[in-house]
Amino acid sequence: MTQRPFKVLGIQQIAIGGPSKDRLKTLWVDKLGLDITGNFVSERENVDEDICAMGTGPFKVEVDLMQPLDPDKKPAVHTTPLNHVGLWIDDLPAAVEWLTAEGVRFAPGGIRKGAAGFDICFLHPKANDEFPVGGEGVLIELVQAPPEVVEAFAKLAG
Repeated sequence: MTQRPFKVLGIQQIAIGGPSKDRLKTLWVDKLGLDITGNFVSERENVDEDICAMGTGPFKVEVDLMQPLDPDKKPAVHTTPLNHVGLWIDDLPAAVEWLTAEGVRFAPGGIRKGAAGFDICFLHPKANDEFPVGGEGVLIELVQAPPEVVEAFAKLAG
């Protein structure tokens, strides 16, 4: 195995799906006190999500509360309650290139802008013959960390 040319810095987000954002907001916003910092709607992704946050600065973690625009269409953001986990990556293009060469399967769509404005891509939850490494049932979002996050994690690492 070749040297990994990137680092996973920390958790950028968790995304939780359900048939109704209102029920999710009752727990995450009303009871746990997270702040709603934005909203993202995409017909292509079949999602209406409220972007919430906990923590501050480079250690802020998004909690995306998602409901489908159409519950009968795919992707079905509400059928897996923990929809995906997002990881801060210091060099997303290098990570995608290396992981692909290592047999990791990515979901369709490639690197693109995500709901919060960062470049993202997804590791597929299932492996296949061509790419024998997948998320073992978990969709994993790789998120390009902005410079201030990379710097903050570098200071922690010493």
